[in-house]
Amino acid sequence: MNEDKQTNRIDYGIILSVMLLALFSIAMIYSTTSLINNTGIRQTIMHTAWYGLGAIAIAVIMQFDSEQIWKMTNYLYVIGILLLIVTFIFYDRTLFEKTGGKSWIRLPGIGTIQPAEFAKISFILILAKVVTKHNSYFPTHEYRSDFILLGKIALYAVPYLVLVLNDLGTSLVYMAILVGVVLLSGVKWQIILPTFLVVTTLGVGLVLLVVYNREFLIQLGFSNYQFARIDTWLNPYQDTSGASYQITRVFLAIGSGGVFGKGFGVSDVPIPVRESDMIFSTVGENFGFIGGAFLILLYFVLIYQMVKIVYDTKNEFYAYIATGIIMMIAFHVLENIGMSVGLLPMTGIPLPFISQGGSALLGNMMAIGLIMSMRYHHKSYFFSGESETFHAGS
Repeated sequence: MNEDKQTNRIDYGIILSVMLLALFSIAMIYSTTSLINNTGIRQTIMHTAWYGLGAIAIAVIMQFDSEQIWKMTNYLYVIGILLLIVTFIFYDRTLFEKTGGKSWIRLPGIGTIQPAEFAKISFILILAKVVTKHNSYFPTHEYRSDFILLGKIALYAVPYLVLVLNDLGTSLVYMAILVGVVLLSGVKWQIILPTFLVVTTLGVGLVLLVVYNREFLIQLGFSNYQFARIDTWLNPYQDTSGASYQITRVFLAIGSGGVFGKGFGVSDVPIPVRESDMIFSTVGENFGFIGGAFLILLYFVLIYQMVKIVYDTKNEFYAYIATGIIMMIAFHVLENIGMSVGLLPMTGIPLPFISQGGSALLGNMMAIGLIMSMRYHHKSYFFSGESETFHAGS
């Protein structure tokens, strides 16, 4: 294959979107840490280095085509479970005392990482493989085959969901990925709609229990820090010097930015750990409504490029992978910005490609690598018989 054809297989739309997000992110981290918090430039340099590592991850992952990814998926699935088990056992006790979360492990010389961010990739891959393989055997959807498919999905998904259950934000992201793949899998709406109603009822019921009978939830294993997030969502101004201090300061910072913002690096609203989950407060305060709208537009363009690749490549396995990735990124954006403006409860979810945090950033860049591989290889296949055989086409 000549160089021109290889160049045409690189999706420059996605590269441009990620580069703009990277530049925006580095600027926001510098503004938050160096100019607002006066903590020096080290965090900005580290964040830039994580982007560099992510770029390498994209370059490597996009070399794998659908056949190779398919064959590796089962191994990656097991690796993902092992990562989550290690986290469950060896979680960082210091961070647990501060945040109540058990999602981080500490590595000498590196610091803390969040393995669940990497496990999301293997979770997406196994769901895509299960659905693709099932649909090859049952091309027409009937009630019996759909229930079999849901059973297969549950069999592979439950171990992951159980292992991340202690982290509300992470578990919600995994559920969003699961829901997205199921919706695209072709399962009849007569099955999906009642399931959706049951899940919605359970969600509303949990919120009511938090308000009226949280002792029952404590017996089920829920923690006080999870209740605090619901409390600050329903009544953020009840305890502005305690549990609600951070979120009310975020409201003030975003609101004070107005339409055009106060300017780059300008802030008079102190916010704890602003560079992480609350980075959108810096966007709102520095650049106002215009800056926030521009960032959301960048996300929209990135997701549009992902959807376009799926339609261009016409590969079922890739389509389910892209669905999981899109749901992961979209849910992160919706939840993070939603909690920053008071529409959704706080869950400790970072803003994709923008928040400080090497694990989340590297996980997202790995996901972009999978998307890039779709265009780079541009293959379609069908699953044949009982053997895992791919038939490549143009």
